[in-house]
Amino acid sequence: MTESTPATKGLVLHSHARYYDFVVRMLTLGHGGTLHERLVELARLAPGETVLDVGCGTGSLALAAKARVRADGTVHGIDASKEMIEQASRKAQRRRTPVDFRIATVEALPFPDRSVDVVFSTLMLHHLPRPLRRACAGEIGRVLRPGGRVLMADFQAPARQRGGWLGRLHRHGSVTVEEVRELLVSTGFRVLESGPVGVGDLHFTLATWEENR
Repeated sequence: MTESTPATKGLVLHSHARYYDFVVRMLTLGHGGTLHERLVELARLAPGETVLDVGCGTGSLALAAKARVRADGTVHGIDASKEMIEQASRKAQRRRTPVDFRIATVEALPFPDRSVDVVFSTLMLHHLPRPLRRACAGEIGRVLRPGGRVLMADFQAPARQRGGWLGRLHRHGSVTVEEVRELLVSTGFRVLESGPVGVGDLHFTLATWEENR
């Protein structure tokens, strides 16, 4: 794991790493663990698959994915924040769970072409400017095997503006499900399913990569 911070045009959360898990719990109304299990279910993970979590944060989703793909599966997590990767690595060590966490950017995923079965991109897309979202989707398509799947999940702006400190937390960003669908279709994916996650104001889109599209 390199100590340098790679160059990226996306927002990188450095100091936020200390309280990132707390913020996720608050934004999902205390259902952080339930959220990760739900996302793993929506991605249709199976034992033995190779998984990549893009923008993995402190690693909770990657660890949940490893439990689903079991010992013969492989899970990688990348984030541009050294602090996030350090926390994720410590969390994996405490749980004695073998997950490969490394510092990298969405512009240049450090994996060979057609080497991954499933990619997660969750609570991350709203941190990227629009041109970088397309670059990220293109990189995901590059590393996915034909028939591989990507699950993107992000915040939908609430219909009614919340007040108080929870409302201020929620206003950090959102992306509509229509924007995610358009992004994936325009970069060569076929959307399989989309809708509310069932936790907080989160929505998801599941899509597949087909080599000849």
